[in-house]
Amino acid sequence: MKRGKVDSMLPPSRLGMVQILIGAVFFYLLFITFEIPHVLKYGFGSSGSDDSLDALPRTFMLESEEEMGERDAPSRPAEDSFWDSGGSPSRTPQRRTREVNKVSGLVFKDTLFDTNVSRDQVSELHKAARNAWIAGKKLWAELESGKLEFGLKNKSENRSEPCPHSLILSGSEFEARKRVMVLPCGMTLWSHITVVGTPKWAHSEYDPKISMLKEGDEAVMVSQFMMELQGLKNVEGEDPPRILHFNPRLKGDWSGKPVIEQNTCYRMQWGSALRCEGWKSRADEDTVDGQVKCEKWIRDDDDHSEESKATWWLNRLIGRTKKVTIDWPYPFAEGKLFVLTVSAGLEGYHINVDGRHLTSFPYRTGFALEDATGLSVNGDIDVHSVLAASLPTSHPSFAPSMHLEMVTRWKAPSLPYGHVELFIGILSAGNHFAERMAVRKSWMQHKLIKSSRVVARFFVALHGRNEVNMELMKEVGYFGDIVIVPYMDNYDLVVLKTVAICEYGIRTVPAKYIMKCDDDTFVRVDAVLKEVRKVHGHRSLYIGNMNYHHKPLRHGKWAVTYEEWPEEDYPSYANGPGYVLSSDIAKFIVSDFEKHKLRLFKMEDVSMGMWVEQFNNSKPVEYVHSLKFCQFGCIDDYYTAHYQSPRQMICMWDKLQHQGKPQCCNMR
Repeated sequence: MKRGKVDSMLPPSRLGMVQILIGAVFFYLLFITFEIPHVLKYGFGSSGSDDSLDALPRTFMLESEEEMGERDAPSRPAEDSFWDSGGSPSRTPQRRTREVNKVSGLVFKDTLFDTNVSRDQVSELHKAARNAWIAGKKLWAELESGKLEFGLKNKSENRSEPCPHSLILSGSEFEARKRVMVLPCGMTLWSHITVVGTPKWAHSEYDPKISMLKEGDEAVMVSQFMMELQGLKNVEGEDPPRILHFNPRLKGDWSGKPVIEQNTCYRMQWGSALRCEGWKSRADEDTVDGQVKCEKWIRDDDDHSEESKATWWLNRLIGRTKKVTIDWPYPFAEGKLFVLTVSAGLEGYHINVDGRHLTSFPYRTGFALEDATGLSVNGDIDVHSVLAASLPTSHPSFAPSMHLEMVTRWKAPSLPYGHVELFIGILSAGNHFAERMAVRKSWMQHKLIKSSRVVARFFVALHGRNEVNMELMKEVGYFGDIVIVPYMDNYDLVVLKTVAICEYGIRTVPAKYIMKCDDDTFVRVDAVLKEVRKVHGHRSLYIGNMNYHHKPLRHGKWAVTYEEWPEEDYPSYANGPGYVLSSDIAKFIVSDFEKHKLRLFKMEDVSMGMWVEQFNNSKPVEYVHSLKFCQFGCIDDYYTAHYQSPRQMICMWDKLQHQGKPQCCNMR
């Protein structure tokens, strides 16, 4: 047999080496053939550089919801890219654990106040953010060192009867405490509070928000007071929740008649008012512990319309006598002493004045009896004394154990390797244990989230009460779905959590789209994702319930000064309870924040609209408006529903699971 030219030119020893080399090259080419599709499918790793997100494929391997739900959650490998405190990616052989992800990687540098920066150039909000960040950094160090836990333990051991059975304050003591009686352990079933007071004489009201006076008109005469059961403030700068708002209006109501209005205020959002105007509640209306919601009192315009003239004549002809009733006057009068008692029943609060039942107000979702930690009385009234009795004698300490269920089922799934299509950041406050638990048990159980195709995390700042922070740390360690943004929470600084959501959604969990919502927002994850996919994959997008040409309020409680917002119109912005933006916009926001170029505004959703508008100057953004991102409450076929209590969250999830329909649960 003839030998090849190569064989004849090489000695036997070298011939074997050449054959081995050819075999190695063959296997290498075979390996590359299988590896290249894998790399193209999943991108080029999870590094946080801009190039990595540009390499993100626009066509995702997300098929039907059923197929996604059946897959096991992909786990993160032992060795992965690691994000340092500055947010820059670096390779490390260290294993990524839950500990790495429990704190936001957002950095707020103190160089904002270097000597070469004029303080006049820095807004008051930036100054407040810096102070909150410094205080939070110190508190976080105490939390991690265990120093705070040791101090609280000693404090609890030295505490002597923090929950008295009854409390009494004289009028002068009540005034000295700024007309607030503290109920350290809240209320319990059949707790009652008695207020002895005298309404003041009516005075002229010149406030243009109440009375629009024409030239020559006399001022409206007003006399009213407010008694409120209030809860603890969730964050600094936020009004305390009003669990019961009882507002007798002797003079000055728009109806021109004396009335009593009752309401609640949940998350700084008033509910539907219950007005008692002198007519007894209808017979077919629901009662509260067997008591009517409104009793009757004498009205000067009472025409006895409850009984028609025909009925009156018929009863007279057949000899049927009308049952004698006793009419009572309006229970409050200027300069007249009254004794008012509010008691907590099984179904609601009951108000008695001078020994007679007056109104009953049913409990509304979102509050519990122990949440009522203070009684406030303000307005045109002189308070002579306040007595609270039958109070609970054991401290509930906001009782997170009542809400948190330490069950493995509610834990967050492992973070996926590489990119995801949607990351959902949920704004929450430290003591919102019940709200977070309701979210975990409802829409966070969606197949897309359980399979890690969509990732959701709560973003929480540090609370003003150390007890809350200690319980929060336990929750962080167990559920693994909370990201701490280490600053002291403040209502005007919610915008910092939004920036932290953007940072987390482009670095820790690189996502194509980033959604922001609140912990009282119910999210239909599949519906939101379907709406997002309608936009062409290469376009920058901003989706939500859009506001166009809104103007800032210059007067009243929600006033915005010209120093805070000099323009006459806000930019187009999506309402805060739920909106989605593309990752390139999020990268722009985080980059400008870390360079101290990002303008901060106390209204978080307006801030986002402002940032998107700035981004739109360099690259077109597709704005998508949909009313199905509900700002107030819920509508059928919603994408998101706002102001949903924990009970409503569970109800809405049950309807989705068992009926397959996005329906509201409007129980109050």
